[in-house]
Amino acid sequence: MWLIRLVVFCLASIQFAAAASLTPVAVADNVYAFIGDIGEVSPRNRGHIGNAGFIIAPEGIIVVDTGVSYRYAREMASAIKRISKLPIRLAVVTHAHQEFLFGASYFQQQKIPILTHVKTAQLMQSRCENCLHHLKESLGLKEMRGSKVAVPDQQIDASEFISVAGMTLELHVLGWGNTAGDIAVFHRDSGVLFAGGLVDIGRVPELRDSKLKDWQKVLTKLQSFPITRIVPGHGPISDRTAIPAFAAYLSAIERKARALFEENVSLSDAEKMGGLPEFENWVLYREQHHKNVHRAYLQIEQEDLEK
Repeated sequence: MWLIRLVVFCLASIQFAAAASLTPVAVADNVYAFIGDIGEVSPRNRGHIGNAGFIIAPEGIIVVDTGVSYRYAREMASAIKRISKLPIRLAVVTHAHQEFLFGASYFQQQKIPILTHVKTAQLMQSRCENCLHHLKESLGLKEMRGSKVAVPDQQIDASEFISVAGMTLELHVLGWGNTAGDIAVFHRDSGVLFAGGLVDIGRVPELRDSKLKDWQKVLTKLQSFPITRIVPGHGPISDRTAIPAFAAYLSAIERKARALFEENVSLSDAEKMGGLPEFENWVLYREQHHKNVHRAYLQIEQEDLEK
């Protein structure tokens, strides 16, 4: 519990950082992150939830995740220029959640190619217009001005090591985790992992697009990487211990949902009985956890039907 309290304390210290001008945080030599709010999208945080970052390569910059809006990405590009005058050569969108992808419209306008997984591109086209509509309602037209659903210029469907800006960029596709199209970006020289949607710290994830069992397998694979630092999707920069700490939530909710299913507890009652007190201090527990119990229960029910 002391570790959870420490994480929550650290998270509280960054709650309001996203509302200010974007300031990159040095993660390692030539690797930086923009640390966002970890709550829900709101006018107070301007939708600046979740993290992004960039890698300075010999011949240019690689951006990892593009933020919630055109305006966010423009601010990000300005902040990057204060660190390096090298041109931005590529922007990677790690997964199809709204706070990571609408800034792609700014980068494309600047003739910077956008790379995603094939499944992420499909999700963006199938549902992100609706997400954009809701963001305009919640954040206002001014905040979201210029934001569009981008069509990625490059798509991958498996792990690839690509040559860009004079370096080899490792793009790892390890299975169906938070979404069907998660990409983990690994900078081997520094040992920094941009985990995207695969790891959060001190925040209850959304399981809407996930496959719980596969996600846990993905995290096991990540633990074999020579990681020194992790930039999670949400939460503060951490080290490799963040992976098992996050995996503990996925494992606990799967066990709880499975036990309730095997006891023939109804779905509606499972939501009420599926509490995990050890994670109550995580951000969004009250808002999100019961929904996750619902989704985990349905996944287990589907597995049972397929036996």
